[in-house]
Amino acid sequence: MGAFDVRAEARERFATEFDCLRYDSLEALLAAPAIDAIYIATPHGLHSEQCIAAAKAGKHVLVEKPMALQLPECDAMIDAAQAAGTVLVVGPSHGFDEPVQEAAKLIATNRFGPLRQITAFNFTDFMYRPRHQVELDPAQGGGVVHNQASHHFDILRRLAGQPVTEVTSLVGSWDANRRGDGAYSAFVRFRSDAAATMTYSGYGHFDSDELMGWISELGHPKDALQHGAARRRLTAMHGDEESRAKLARGFGGEAGTSPDPAAAHEHFGFVLVSCERADLRLMPDGIWIFEDDRRHFLRLPSPSGPRAGVIDELVNAVEGLCPPVQDGIWGRETVLCCEALARSSAMGRAVSIEEIKKDKEK
Repeated sequence: MGAFDVRAEARERFATEFDCLRYDSLEALLAAPAIDAIYIATPHGLHSEQCIAAAKAGKHVLVEKPMALQLPECDAMIDAAQAAGTVLVVGPSHGFDEPVQEAAKLIATNRFGPLRQITAFNFTDFMYRPRHQVELDPAQGGGVVHNQASHHFDILRRLAGQPVTEVTSLVGSWDANRRGDGAYSAFVRFRSDAAATMTYSGYGHFDSDELMGWISELGHPKDALQHGAARRRLTAMHGDEESRAKLARGFGGEAGTSPDPAAAHEHFGFVLVSCERADLRLMPDGIWIFEDDRRHFLRLPSPSGPRAGVIDELVNAVEGLCPPVQDGIWGRETVLCCEALARSSAMGRAVSIEEIKKDKEK
């Protein structure tokens, strides 16, 4: 195992904490014969170039979502992996959350009849956490459309087991002092008669973790009394303090620490699945099932480790046990969905996935 980061302090910290090698360049990391797979967690605009370089070096790749910002970049990444015979997985995303995967299995059995609709919403303080400016610039993949809607689309598609066909949406930028897309509401159609609504707000007012038993997105207990803390901290910052706070929170920074093991599963806010004969509500520790004449709780085992689902998917694919669900083709479709969301809001009408595909082919 080894790591490369442009920050020397992050490289040193990683090598010390995990007792492994550190590399002074990406090229050195890719040339290392002991490295079989690469996790790419760099800014969105770098994913394509780095993923292609890794595939050419014969490395399997786990790349953060969104896999890229433009469809030609997605295609080049997919082609590179196929040409090299390497595995490409897009994640982590909340499509890998254990409650999502277990609910998807239940839906696929048709035990509760066909899927009819999904209701999903998440209210956070995303916009007031320390950010580099690129993280708020929609042109560079900043804001909530690519960063957060990709989670929602992955969840919805995993649960529905079918592709999205059309999106109608409205994207919001509500704070003149914090420019960037901070909210969206969308109506999503699937290939069948099923539909979904998905809503996100990153403006730090209501916190939907309240509906999740005050379990945070990463599965840890959360203090309800900390309401508004992110906004207050940001308001108190001046000059370059926000950039320095962002660096401090990252791995190797002054405030960056490896998380303690989570007692509950990760989640992305409220999710309610409506089948013809039951509703399924996803929770951090299991799934509530509401049938015609009873309600019962399917408790899930505690998580075996952070992001275990996506790591298992990568390892199983590399070992030839089963192909990944969230592969490059999947990641490309997520980028299409996010683009449909942005375009629908800008044009004030429904946008089909096929429409975007045809436009890209011109």
